[in-house]
Amino acid sequence: MVCTISPPGYTSGMKTAVSLPDEVFASAETLAKRLKLTRSELYSRALAEFLARHSPDEITDSWNSVVGDIGQDEPVNAGSARAVFEQVEW
Repeated sequence: MVCTISPPGYTSGMKTAVSLPDEVFASAETLAKRLKLTRSELYSRALAEFLARHSPDEITDSWNSVVGDIGQDEPVNAGSARAVFEQVEW
């Protein structure tokens, strides 16, 4: 059995470098401090949320959940979404 102990402050997982505009970096630093998160944790949570919001399956599942909550039995699909959009004045 191999047992490893990570030094304090060490984050396990993939490490990467990204470039951010100064304003975004400063806002992220402020938010991380306010939420009492490490920079890595803040960026990880933010990216996970972004990915979830932009995953087509996640979006469909979310819509289906809402439809279920309001009492509709039919899952959201292209046809039902189109029917709703056709009824809306643009």
